[in-house]
Amino acid sequence: MIKERELWYVLCLYIRQLIGRRRGDLMSDITLERPSKCYEETKQLIHIFRGYRYFMHKLSFRLSIFALLLSMNGLKAFADEFSRQQVSQPRLLHKILKNDSPLKAENRQDGFDKNLLKSRFSSWGVDPDNSSSSINLAPVWDKFKKRKEIVVAVIDTGIDPKHPFLSDNLHVTKGIAGVNNFGLDFSKDRIAESRPFDSHGHGTHVAGIVKSIHPDVKILTLKYYNPKASGQDNLNSTIEALRYAVNQNVDIINYSGGGPEPALEELRILKLAEKKGILVVAAAGNEESNIDQRANAYYPASYGLKNIITVTAYNQSLQLLSSSNYGKETVDISAPGYRIKSALPNGRAGYLTGTSQATAFVTGVAALLMSQYPELTAVQAKEILKKSARKEATLLTKCSSGGRLDADRSFTLADEFIKNRKKARDIANRYPNSVDPKKMKRSKKSKKQGKIIFRKSS
Repeated sequence: MIKERELWYVLCLYIRQLIGRRRGDLMSDITLERPSKCYEETKQLIHIFRGYRYFMHKLSFRLSIFALLLSMNGLKAFADEFSRQQVSQPRLLHKILKNDSPLKAENRQDGFDKNLLKSRFSSWGVDPDNSSSSINLAPVWDKFKKRKEIVVAVIDTGIDPKHPFLSDNLHVTKGIAGVNNFGLDFSKDRIAESRPFDSHGHGTHVAGIVKSIHPDVKILTLKYYNPKASGQDNLNSTIEALRYAVNQNVDIINYSGGGPEPALEELRILKLAEKKGILVVAAAGNEESNIDQRANAYYPASYGLKNIITVTAYNQSLQLLSSSNYGKETVDISAPGYRIKSALPNGRAGYLTGTSQATAFVTGVAALLMSQYPELTAVQAKEILKKSARKEATLLTKCSSGGRLDADRSFTLADEFIKNRKKARDIANRYPNSVDPKKMKRSKKSKKQGKIIFRKSS
């Protein structure tokens, strides 16, 4: 919108140019000193001001100023008319667009704009200037090629559908995504099933982390949490949300919650997800405990299924967070989790700490990986993430991978895996009789149901 002070600004520049105090092209002067979004407005204003050149040169200075003052009403009417034609944006988004640096040519990629890695909704975990403790994401964006759209079910406290950082990533299974249809609410005493608004902040924050890693990801918001509900009620809501996600055949389930007590129905649903090839990324928990010990088990992380990847958290010094659960056998990998900046409801940005945030980092990289390599199964994606983890002395005894998430290394390993598998397939097709069919028989799967370990009461 053109403001009155902006009109005076352009007038002053024009008068200065006419009387010789400022040389050069007027348009260049304005684009250097004013936001670029005013370009079209000022361009049209200049055409109007040039109409007064005749008066400025032929009439006296007083008459010229008088004519300009008389014309201000006309100029203001023009400004009002132009403003009505503009599309208004939320004040927060306006500030983001104004404060963000212009897009540089070297930062333009076929896939994503690298300026997003340093936006006000991104953290040190993806900062390209942080080579010591980030997840090494920037090189992946350089070579990323999307082959499949990935849907991530975020089972959490909901989402802010109007948030400028997340509004384009909403995914729904019925109808069109919008402010009245942006997911499903399974929480106790829910008001509107299709409007899982986040009044807590946790779910929006987690979704923002996933989006900061994979900007094109589609997020299916499934709300389970009600702060006024009992633990059992929230568990029941979790099971409903999990069942829905599995029935919808999503690619990845991000579940940053959990608790000390297992649930048979939850285990059954997660085993169905394993059968369907759905990757489940789960938080290790924030109880400062070794969950390898039965007394400290944390679910669903402790179910031990092949499709569940359990995540703990580290800080910028590569130290495990003092609050984080860990386990050489039951925890798979670590990721950034201390003072992570991301989106918060009502268009805000803020910091949260915990294994929930670390879980979202792994989900984001897994989404990128499966988007470029859709032929990977959930188990294969999990193993690639673990084997590509960057080893750290401070994390060797805290998780089975002994290291932290590294996006670039995971893509390098995935590429090698796909090429080797293709080469082996080509050899098998070329020499079909050279393979012993007896060796290709798969062992029968055990039908024994997964064992549930109940935590002792304190």
